[in-house]
Amino acid sequence: MFIDYARIYVKGGQGGSGACSFRREKHVAKGGPNGGDGGQGGSIVFQVDPHLHTLVDFKYKKHYVAKHGQHGMGKNRKGRDAEDIIVRVPAGTVVKDAENEEVLADLLKADQTFVAARGGKGGRGNARFVTPTHQAPREWEVGEPGKEKWLILELKVIADIGLVGKPNAGKSTLLSKLSAARPKIADYPFTTLQPNLGIVRVNEFESFVMADIPGLIEGAHAGKGLGLQFLRHIERTRLICYLIDPMEEKPEKTLKILKNEMGQYSKKLAQKPFVVVLTKSDSWSDELKNKDHKKLHQSLFMVSSRSGDGLEELVKYLWGRLNQMAPEKISLIEGKTD
Repeated sequence: MFIDYARIYVKGGQGGSGACSFRREKHVAKGGPNGGDGGQGGSIVFQVDPHLHTLVDFKYKKHYVAKHGQHGMGKNRKGRDAEDIIVRVPAGTVVKDAENEEVLADLLKADQTFVAARGGKGGRGNARFVTPTHQAPREWEVGEPGKEKWLILELKVIADIGLVGKPNAGKSTLLSKLSAARPKIADYPFTTLQPNLGIVRVNEFESFVMADIPGLIEGAHAGKGLGLQFLRHIERTRLICYLIDPMEEKPEKTLKILKNEMGQYSKKLAQKPFVVVLTKSDSWSDELKNKDHKKLHQSLFMVSSRSGDGLEELVKYLWGRLNQMAPEKISLIEGKTD
């Protein structure tokens, strides 16, 4: 089950209260104050786990509350700090404040952490209040309350290449041919209901990650179809592949619609570099085969996932473009820099 959105409640533990205590020993009539400080309350800490790829766990558990710190004790003994609660999330998780949707953290790398709700500090014991003129203080502090808030978690798929196109443009079929991914494939619209990731091998030691995004239709940026639900997954891709089936309608019109939807959703998406791929070339009519498609875009490929025509050339080109865009390769699956 692929879940890429969750709303959860987090609360840090309260700090332990300080102690009010005095030395009481044989032959010591009036011992001084020896109340210890309270312990720190536990915090809620998010940590990236590279083995997780969905927010499904948050569908079943929505409340995370840390324990309180231990109260201070006599003989200047400090209370124990409460343990933090470590909440594991997949790489690509964006943490937002549910009240105003302010982005609090963008968790990308393996083992990266973020304190979502800090535990309260422990209160001071009465030993802390001794002064030259106040030798037997009875003051002590209550531990601070932990922070609490409602959070929104959004998962944005991390990939090098994002496949974008209308429903039935051939995105899932292409991904299945270029990688070991096995997305659902059928000849009706909206077969893909969730993003699918695949690792495309260029050679034995080189590869990149490709993401198949559910099909876009006109008005997707405003919530029509399934577009709005998945457009955010394109934001992290470095290069976009617009897949177009030229047998359905004019490729120029389709490309314009797709680019417009991306731009309406985010100006950042509109500025991403892209490649145009015309699909299903094995089924084209003679007229379509003889047409000059190169005027559509300077980076254009004609492929057939069924026959394999053009796939090798496309992979080599994509790999070359990725290397030109970033000199150091980022292993997005592990979330580490090579």
